[in-house]
Amino acid sequence: MDKKAILLTALLGAAGTALIAPAVVAEQAISPERLEQGKALAFDRFKGNCLACHWIEGGELTGNYGPPLVAMKIRYPDREALREQIWDAAIKNPHTRMPPFGRNRILTEEEIDLVTDFIHSL
Repeated sequence: MDKKAILLTALLGAAGTALIAPAVVAEQAISPERLEQGKALAFDRFKGNCLACHWIEGGELTGNYGPPLVAMKIRYPDREALREQIWDAAIKNPHTRMPPFGRNRILTEEEIDLVTDFIHSL
């Protein structure tokens, strides 16, 4: 290999690492305490109440009206898209039965962030 090819390979490798690194750092930034707070809200029958419609591992008396909340990073690679779904699912699906947790102020913005972090971790 000539010097130009080696240099180009090194630069492309460094650029790829720079693009991937922020996602890894963001993923590690969610503390176990934050995930527990989100889980508590999601399982709370008077707040998030996700279990009324969705199966979540570890939940009791789970519903089956909505899809099971598994493999969420695959289904929602973009965390913000998942947050928008929780905030108001009717934006993308006008006929949904999912309550608009943000629009109707069922949960605060911080609570929606906590629930989003928890569900995205599943």
